[in-house]
Amino acid sequence: MTHPVPAPSGRGVTPVLPVVAVVVVLALPFGAGGGDGPGPADAVSALVVLVCAVRLLRERRRPLPRTAAVVFGLPVLGLAVAAVTAVSPTAGLSGMGRYLQVFVLVPTAVLLLIRDRRDFRLPAWAMVGLAVWQGAVGVHQYVTRTGASYQGQPVRAVGTFGAQDVMGMATVVSLGLVCALGLALGRSPLRERLVAAGFVLVLLPPLALSFSRGAWIATAVACTAQLALAGLRRAVTAGAVAVAAAVVLVGGFGVGSSMLQERVGSITRVTDAPDQSVTDRYTMWAAATAMWREQPLTGVGLKGFPEHRDTHASLALSSGSDTEGAGAAFRRQPLLSPHNMYLLVLAEQGLLGLLALAGGWLALLGCAVRRVWRVRRSGGPGLDCGLIACGLLVRLLTDFSYADIGGPSTVLTAVCLGLAAWWALTGSTGPRPAGPGPVPAARGTAEGAGAR
Repeated sequence: MTHPVPAPSGRGVTPVLPVVAVVVVLALPFGAGGGDGPGPADAVSALVVLVCAVRLLRERRRPLPRTAAVVFGLPVLGLAVAAVTAVSPTAGLSGMGRYLQVFVLVPTAVLLLIRDRRDFRLPAWAMVGLAVWQGAVGVHQYVTRTGASYQGQPVRAVGTFGAQDVMGMATVVSLGLVCALGLALGRSPLRERLVAAGFVLVLLPPLALSFSRGAWIATAVACTAQLALAGLRRAVTAGAVAVAAAVVLVGGFGVGSSMLQERVGSITRVTDAPDQSVTDRYTMWAAATAMWREQPLTGVGLKGFPEHRDTHASLALSSGSDTEGAGAAFRRQPLLSPHNMYLLVLAEQGLLGLLALAGGWLALLGCAVRRVWRVRRSGGPGLDCGLIACGLLVRLLTDFSYADIGGPSTVLTAVCLGLAAWWALTGSTGPRPAGPGPVPAARGTAEGAGAR
């Protein structure tokens, strides 16, 4: 009598392909119009959730490990309370839907659709490919002076996202670089690691030409964490290569020239001589903090920041930021968020929402780092997956200090959280298949074939 086992690695389509499709769709040039509504990637992310639900019903297995259920279930409580206290039912429902998409539903679906390390690597490589494509478009924009406006010149690399989402390309390139570095530091075949290392170097110029100080800082922190987790020898080698590449690109080829040097120098001058964008950010942070003081436990409600901003912000706040170029006309964009995810959640959802969301993120990071240490000590497979998961989490948590969700690239946040959750909460084996009891792993299964 034969027992059911997972199908071999040579079978048809992997269930993680819808997740890959979410990443691929972001290569389409739909951002130039500046639309604020849901985009194609959001529609595909809904398909990911649907595919996951159908798969769960067909296989009749327990949806989530207990820890994952707690991590992704607690934020729903804070969201429900914040939706009730929103300025209007419509705002509450739409805001709750967005948060559930990014921080609960899509990450959970990604977690459940990944079966093994090979499935994990597919979305990671897809993000590297997307980053290379968007980076190539961005470099072309800088060279041909067809990018978004920066200091009065159309040289800012924004990829296909357009001037209305100047952070889109920087986010994509940053995430792709983190994935490529994790793949390069793992224990995969040498050829694969060399290709990944090459992509790391390729992605440095477009990241620089995005002129995004936030993306630079978040990427640097994440890559430093990956190097530290990978071990001293690899950290020293990779660090030397990165420094040499930066010297060649900036010093030898003059990438970014004086504009880039001025942007780098401004990082250390944010308190001494801040520009208007930094002043606006500090002012909105103070406004968010004031909102929280009024409603410390539950906040002012979902999507309540724009409604309460003017009554809490000082006169130093400007009316908005100017955007133009990259195929878009001049537009004055209003400042509708504090550009800090933690303060946005604190202002709109209070301590209840912040502890539920940020507590889950920190729990994922702790579990992910612990598993990486175990794999490194034992010499087991999957180090590259662990480094990618930890790098993506560190990058997101750092970026949330001066950015929040918004724009087409936001759906990648959900994918990254799902990848990190798979590594941190289900281990290297992934969810077990359906059956009346535990099914022992069989040699020649998809997991055994995909593990390295």
